[in-house]
Amino acid sequence: METIIMTASLLAMQTLSGGTALDVYFGTYTDKTRSEGIYRSTLDMETGKLSAPELAAKVTNPSFIEIHPSGRFLYAVTEGKAGSVRSFAIDPETKKLKFMNECSSGGNGPCHLAIDREGRVLLAANYGSGSIASIPINADGTLSAPASVIQHKGSSVNLKRQKEPHAHSMNFSPDGRFVFAADLGLDKIMIYKLDPATAKLEANTPAFATVKPGAGPRHLTFSPDGRFAYVINELDETMTAYAYDAKSGALTQLQHISTLPDDFKGVSWCAEVRAHPNGKFLYGSNRGHDSIVIYKIDQEKGTLTMAGFQNAGIKNPRNFNLDSSGRFCIVANQDSDSVCTFRVNPETGALEPAGSPITIGKPVCVRFLQ
Repeated sequence: METIIMTASLLAMQTLSGGTALDVYFGTYTDKTRSEGIYRSTLDMETGKLSAPELAAKVTNPSFIEIHPSGRFLYAVTEGKAGSVRSFAIDPETKKLKFMNECSSGGNGPCHLAIDREGRVLLAANYGSGSIASIPINADGTLSAPASVIQHKGSSVNLKRQKEPHAHSMNFSPDGRFVFAADLGLDKIMIYKLDPATAKLEANTPAFATVKPGAGPRHLTFSPDGRFAYVINELDETMTAYAYDAKSGALTQLQHISTLPDDFKGVSWCAEVRAHPNGKFLYGSNRGHDSIVIYKIDQEKGTLTMAGFQNAGIKNPRNFNLDSSGRFCIVANQDSDSVCTFRVNPETGALEPAGSPITIGKPVCVRFLQ
């Protein structure tokens, strides 16, 4: 199995500049922009340079994309009042996308997708309707109708943004037994049990974890060892650290820390959160402060210490991603129609500009084919 995985990873790379290159796909907004859908570029793993982007598939508002663990398929939301998810086959030679089929996302305004490590279940979060869905993935990569659609209910203290539920992201637990849905409108991380055979979800006990009222949880990530979870909160510009109980699915809050410098007085909203593969660092994006915040992780306690910021070339960083080796970080700048690359210092976690930015209209999601 290990040999097969290594071979697949090598096949996903191309020779470039004497080294290797990873294919990178970008989800975008297409309304009133130069974007036409999903784009692809290649990242030179020696220099950090991104190749000129090419249109991989023409799609309306594919604001969030996800790649199947096999590397053969890509899935994209179509963000709108009648939300849907589309499946595409990735051409092994050209890396272009061939449309296969489409299914309902279980609500309106889908904004996030997640796939289990076996590639059998796709999860969708619908910001507009505050609902979530679990969707079976067929052997040929196509999607079946949702097996579960769950409507969240409730509100929280921010009258402008939290009058109703707004499911903002979906995550599987490291072992795939549980599903976590961060709901910005409820100030809760809803917790579900997953039946992998049927792709159905049911409420867990405990049914949720909370954040500070008015925080607005957006995205979640686990530490590489699976012992801790981190939630970035959009509305109060904070990060919340949790201890994770793999037996019960419970999240126990450890820390609530700002994503901004003490002297920042402007308006900002958080977006994405990522843990470095070495488990030493955590990163979050600030829209307004226009930065990636860097934390050091106490690998025994799970708590965070702020280690700095990177602002160079960053404007409204909606989404960013680290390649699996942890060598590079790619940031999608929604408002400046640009994508920039940073080399990661493995000792300090600092981000150092690498290569030159590329131009893509309204880029909002970054995914590596690896």
